Amino acid sequence: MNRRHLLALGGTAAVVVAAALLIPAEDAAPPPSESPLAFPALAPRLSAAQRIELRQGAQSLVLQRGQGETWTLPQKGGFPARGERVRELLVGLTELRLAERRTADPESLARLGLDEPGPSSSALLLRVTDGTGTPLAELVVGRRRTRTQAGTPGAAAESAYVRRPGENQSYLAEGRLSADADPQLWIDRMIANLPEDRVRRVIAVRDGRTVELLRGEGPDGRLAIVLPGDAPPADEVSLDEVGRALEGLTLIDVRPEAEVPGEPAGEGRFILTDNLVVTARLRQANGDVWLTLSAGGDEEAARLNARWRGWAYQVGAWKLPAFAPGVETLRKREG
Repeated sequence: MNRRHLLALGGTAAVVVAAALLIPAEDAAPPPSESPLAFPALAPRLSAAQRIELRQGAQSLVLQRGQGETWTLPQKGGFPARGERVRELLVGLTELRLAERRTADPESLARLGLDEPGPSSSALLLRVTDGTGTPLAELVVGRRRTRTQAGTPGAAAESAYVRRPGENQSYLAEGRLSADADPQLWIDRMIANLPEDRVRRVIAVRDGRTVELLRGEGPDGRLAIVLPGDAPPADEVSLDEVGRALEGLTLIDVRPEAEVPGEPAGEGRFILTDNLVVTARLRQANGDVWLTLSAGGDEEAARLNARWRGWAYQVGAWKLPAFAPGVETLRKREG
């Protein structure tokens, strides 16, 4: 091959390279910051949002706006939803960007988890509406993925396949969507968190018998049985469980107090520092333990009652002897 042919080939290669640089690849996605927003006008309209609907498979969820920034769960009698999770979802919608166009073939949508939402589909339907029922944002959400961001240890970028309801065009969207149709994931599970060392005295009634515990003096004082006077030696771990009954207390489920199931199973009255008294009433239904709480005292009691009033909480069955201990549940076991 002579020099003239080599120059010609070199020139042709240069033209091809230049054309490749000028014409972007069809599947290349723009950087997330340059991608269009999925809902460009949503942020200023979020103050009008009143209802969030989520449906996936056999599960469905409604979040209803209450006063101010409070959101509730109608399926749980209007119990408060986790405010930080609702805010995360709404902010995520305002920041979601359509990074890449994907398939518009209806037959291919199922591979991205974007087939028609229904009992046999994994696709999630998300809708945010205002007080008149007008949609502010609607989206079908399919498969999601998380990938590590290069050059940023510990950082991860989230994305999901999405499409608009009634449309076949799908997109790979960049951003976090904390959307899930399981009501249990939206419940604020914390009931109370009153430290063990604040409990000075406990008066419990179980099976018609009264047990009284009193904390000893000093910083290392522990609860001990003072009534009945002839009680057998007590198990220290069981006594500690009574003291910690109100510490880090979380719920399994919740319902309005008027709908609490079961039969009375005991009662515990906890006398704490700072003039606070908490009364727990327990019921049992098919092995499940349900609890209602009320407080007496000053401003702290008023705040607790504002949270507890009108609600019954399902708690772990092991909490029954902690809230309503009896002589037998506290007895020290041999061996």
